[in-house]
Amino acid sequence: MTRKFLYVLFLVLSQFGFAQGQLSWEGYFSFNEIKDISESSTTVFTASENALFSKNAASNAIKTITTVDGLSGQTISAVYHSESFKKTIVGYENGLMIIINETDGSIIKKVDIINKQLSASLKKINHLMEHNGLLYVSCDFGIVQFNLTTSQFGDTYFIGDNGAEISVKQTTFFNGFIFAATSSGIRRADITNPNLIDFSQWTVVNTGNWTSVATLDSELIAINSTGNIHRYNSNTFVSFSQLPQPSVDMRAVNHNLFVTTSTSVYVYNNQMVLTRSIVNTQLPDINLTFSCASAVGDIIYIGTKEKGLFSGALSGIGTFENNTPAGPSRNNIFSLDVTPNVLWAVYGDYDIYYNPYDLDSYGISKFNNSKWLNIPYSEVYDAKSITRVIVNPSNEKQVYASSFFSGLLRIEDDVPNFLFNEKNSGLETLTYEGPNYIDVRINGTAFDRTGNLWVTNSRIKNGLKVLKTDGQWQSYSTSTILSNAESTSYANIVIDKNNVKWISTSNDGVIAFNESTNTFKKMTFGTDAGNLPIADVRSVAIDTKNQLWIGTTKGLRVLSNVGNFQTEAQLKANPIIILEDNLAQELMYEQFITSIVVDGANNKWIGTADSGIFMVSPNGQETKYHFTINNSPLPSNTINDIKINSATGEVFIATNKGMISFKGIATGANEDLNNVYVYPNPVRPSYSGTVKVAGLIDKANIKITDIEGNLVYETTSEGGTIEWDTTAFGKYKVASGVYMVFISAQDGGETKVKKVMIIR
Repeated sequence: MTRKFLYVLFLVLSQFGFAQGQLSWEGYFSFNEIKDISESSTTVFTASENALFSKNAASNAIKTITTVDGLSGQTISAVYHSESFKKTIVGYENGLMIIINETDGSIIKKVDIINKQLSASLKKINHLMEHNGLLYVSCDFGIVQFNLTTSQFGDTYFIGDNGAEISVKQTTFFNGFIFAATSSGIRRADITNPNLIDFSQWTVVNTGNWTSVATLDSELIAINSTGNIHRYNSNTFVSFSQLPQPSVDMRAVNHNLFVTTSTSVYVYNNQMVLTRSIVNTQLPDINLTFSCASAVGDIIYIGTKEKGLFSGALSGIGTFENNTPAGPSRNNIFSLDVTPNVLWAVYGDYDIYYNPYDLDSYGISKFNNSKWLNIPYSEVYDAKSITRVIVNPSNEKQVYASSFFSGLLRIEDDVPNFLFNEKNSGLETLTYEGPNYIDVRINGTAFDRTGNLWVTNSRIKNGLKVLKTDGQWQSYSTSTILSNAESTSYANIVIDKNNVKWISTSNDGVIAFNESTNTFKKMTFGTDAGNLPIADVRSVAIDTKNQLWIGTTKGLRVLSNVGNFQTEAQLKANPIIILEDNLAQELMYEQFITSIVVDGANNKWIGTADSGIFMVSPNGQETKYHFTINNSPLPSNTINDIKINSATGEVFIATNKGMISFKGIATGANEDLNNVYVYPNPVRPSYSGTVKVAGLIDKANIKITDIEGNLVYETTSEGGTIEWDTTAFGKYKVASGVYMVFISAQDGGETKVKKVMIIR
């Protein structure tokens, strides 16, 4: 146990500084779901689901902050910017609070509320309000003081009846009193009272359920849960105006009151005269759901739940424009495909039982050249629950997306142009719901070497289909190998060097199909039936040694050679046994594995349902990395999918709360040395990273010497890239100068020489 503890401690200590160390990360987050807004005299600060962005109203400069910078992947519920303290405070639904210091860029996490001995459901931070250097944090249990000077928490106020926990939605100061809008009345207390932790010092001004309270110059305004706006008349709140819908946000900024409902924003002056109302049909994307609104100078900003932040002139002149940073449509990316030049992402999903309901309708996203293209649902032929996407390897402009309800969508030149379904193709609808129920469940897809597209069609007898290059469809019956094909769903499919298709199934392990002999075989649960730990397989991958790695909901198995399909009547996979604490253990024992991919150096990246992502050595004996939310920028430990850019080695990790990438060096090996390059070159004094030699063939020998021929480094490539830390065999940093890089193939038949300049 001591060794295990030290290993975990090492990971935490060494990887906590991931942004500054050898590990390099990039975030690809959606900023579309706006949770809250704050403002300074020049800038609007916007919180999306689990990331921040700010926009300077004068320069239009946009800055983003994500988990790569130190935020949590948890869901944000409130944000506040203190202009006097130059700090931005972020509150989360789980009670976490993060302090971002504008002066030095530091980010501090405060877990005091999380650690309170209260039900986790009561720790949500609803609102942040500053007064005299103190921040009053409204939570679902009461109010907590936070000192902005010391960044330390102070007193906690439980202000419900008899000191009970009570949900406080918003606080404000008015005429010497602190007012709190709660789920059980508006309550107030004298701010000079030194004993505010005593619930009896808080008196009920009005009963009922209240959602907001704010001070507008000499007015005190509150709104109840039914959307009735009230004004304070020195001892009680009196009804002023009834909104057509309940409000979702209210705030006073620069002598104006902004009241937001899901479809409208109402702007009042400090005399409570309505000066402007904005409905969602006035925005470029109509019928959006509003979440909040504020203003900087004469610019009004409106947050939406679907398309981010919009701005327009507060005076009403001109149109609204979108201010949201580029990103995918949403954070919950279910599946990816990545080529050397492009990334595609889809959002449809299913639960652990392969149930696609409710039927998601989110469209598809593409990323290349640092730009996002989001294809909306309205353009995908009503294809629901799009769960997989694949780029044609011989034509990058052609993409296919699997709908787990509607069929197979074809996209060409970034435009969806055809939906294959039960009426126009070989695809079939499930039949157990009756002849009039249409449900075409397409999931796993793979191209073979001749360009045919193989797809799985769940819960029917002919579960394996192929779309041939001539446009014709052919079906193969999986009912001959499966115990119940009409109850079977499929995850992914891979094709080996012998053109055998390996398919992961929901209830019968892995099935394999040889097209030339029309033969099926399978591995499933049980020692004599394939030796899988369970019959529910979620991912299969073939490595560079022709081993089949099998990820199940209860652990990992490996088939030693895919060629066994030709020679063995009953295929058998085995666990990988490792030593931990001098005891034999099974690698990934009992883990719910969601995804397995193989990088250019034959390392395995293994995603899990709740334990983050593992990177293990080619034989699985060494766990090189185990990334979680605690030691990396992962926004969630739930890994939906992993894909690797074979040219750059960048590992894209899709979670249910956002996508990040790990910029590794395990690129695929090249066929020759014609495209070898060294970067960065030159190496300047400010650079603290490693020098990469890329474009290599596998098992190439690399020698680096100074200009006089003295050897300073030597290694053998595994894949397409190696790293040099610019030291002489790790002893000391080499001096400034030109260094020669000599590269030769393993058999000496091909060589290449490069130069790199180092400037100290």
